[in-house]
Amino acid sequence: MNKRLSGGLTLSCLSLLPLGQVDAAGFIEDSKATLGFRTFYMNQDDRNSDRPRIDETGQAFLFEYKSGFTEGFVGFGLDVIAQEGVRLDGGGRAGKAGAERAPGAGSMFPLKSNGKSQEDYGRLNATGKMRISKTIAEVGVLRPSLPILKSNDGRLLPQLFHGAQVTSNEFSNLTFVGGRLEHSTERNSTDSQALFI
Repeated sequence: MNKRLSGGLTLSCLSLLPLGQVDAAGFIEDSKATLGFRTFYMNQDDRNSDRPRIDETGQAFLFEYKSGFTEGFVGFGLDVIAQEGVRLDGGGRAGKAGAERAPGAGSMFPLKSNGKSQEDYGRLNATGKMRISKTIAEVGVLRPSLPILKSNDGRLLPQLFHGAQVTSNEFSNLTFVGGRLEHSTERNSTDSQALFI
């Protein structure tokens, strides 16, 4: 019932928007690609617990491609995010008795079945988008930065959300954002988990 209601609400909001034309150069002409590098060192020394300290270093490669929109009254576009994290140093093995340092639940890298950190991990995600006038609808992977939700960027790779979002700037000095996010990919993971309260 909630899914049907939220979909109906989104469609109703779109039908109320004033229809106008926005100048756009095109799918390729308005596109932008960036490649970023991040070297991250983390040291968590739990002095007051019996857990070993987490001491890790990693290198991230962050590629992001944002297309423009196709020309016409309704424009379509595609965004792509490719991320790779490489372990430079990751300690011993989780759960090893007497270990001075070891990866754990709060570490930068996913753990293998033997308790050691992965040597590397990567993600490749896409977001389809559509523009009508000054309203953009996106479906796929999102990195929201809203008062009620913000993608956490405090590790080697950022947190990602999966769902749909509509952003409207039809009225001056007013931005309307609505959406539904159903899954999250955590900072040290490649798979997505369902969101719940």
